[in-house]
Amino acid sequence: MYAEHFGLKREPFSIAPDPRYLFMSEHHREALAHLLYGVRGGGGFVLLTGEIGAGKTTVCRCFLEQVPKRCNVAYIFNPKQTVIELMKSICEEFHIPIDETLARGATVKDFVDPLNAFLLQAHAAGQSSVLIIDEAQNLSTDVLEQLRLLTNLETNERKLLQIILIGQPELRDKLARPELEQLAQRVTARFHLEPLNENETAHYIKHRLSVAGMSGLIPFDREARKRIHELARGIPRRINLLCDRALLGAYATGRDRVDRAIVDKAAGEVFDTREPGLRTITGPRRRWLIGGGAVGAIAGVGGVGARIARGGRGGAGGAGGAGVEAAAEAEARKGRIAKALTSERTRFRRVQSGANIRHLFSSSALRSATGSSRRRS
Repeated sequence: MYAEHFGLKREPFSIAPDPRYLFMSEHHREALAHLLYGVRGGGGFVLLTGEIGAGKTTVCRCFLEQVPKRCNVAYIFNPKQTVIELMKSICEEFHIPIDETLARGATVKDFVDPLNAFLLQAHAAGQSSVLIIDEAQNLSTDVLEQLRLLTNLETNERKLLQIILIGQPELRDKLARPELEQLAQRVTARFHLEPLNENETAHYIKHRLSVAGMSGLIPFDREARKRIHELARGIPRRINLLCDRALLGAYATGRDRVDRAIVDKAAGEVFDTREPGLRTITGPRRRWLIGGGAVGAIAGVGGVGARIARGGRGGAGGAGGAGVEAAAEAEARKGRIAKALTSERTRFRRVQSGANIRHLFSSSALRSATGSSRRRS
């Protein structure tokens, strides 16, 4: 890949939430502060919303690392469940024993009773309990109402369960409905994560390159960074996609710097061309095309080696050993590019399927990140 070409130890713009690349903008720090305040506030709901790819997962990951020691955490990453299914998932996440004989005849009460007993026991031991639900915009009205009822579990002093809802902006609209007014009144803290501004985008790019091992001049010139912010709209995941493809394009053409033209070509390949701002860079010449039969058949990521291929053919046609060497080098580079693009295509398919994100917040992954047990004493 392009890492060695740019003096990097690893690829800096993966869209997987790697904690090594954690970048906390002012908005991210504010969002984290709201989550921590909500946990210490003693019950009710905390709401965190943001656009797709804005960094909600990053904030949540950082929050999990700073959860107070005497706090039990349950994380639900698949909210498209019925009320019964969700209650069962909550009990499983808190490691509450469930009567397996219930089978299909289980009722909500069969799960609420052991959950209530667990929360009371935790409270008596000086522990708090937090339920985090990601992608909460997908929760049905019935499930949201059941979650509201869970906040009725309380003592004379405080509520026993703190619920954090994380989701896209549609979540705010959903909670504004008249039928969910009672739940909305129990939200004790809410924060909407805004995209990065232009200056923060530049710092974000520099930060990730630095973590990846770059110590010198960054490969994106000023106009390229400005264009990246415009096209990515300040959303970290889109910035990663665009920067990764732009670096690949620069590497393929043998260049050490990424300019606006390369960014535009990269954007035409990774973003929907119907988006505002991309229409002017689409058309028959939008993609980089790799010459050469099977190599040119690598679709999806385009062919970023056209210039190299053309240069290789020109060198082969010249007289003397220098021309032959140039042609051989061009062919070798074409092979490397083809291999890199095949790897990229596979990686993007895997990431876009959501496998990395789902694994990150699976029960086993969370237990590994937060300790061998949800209960901290």
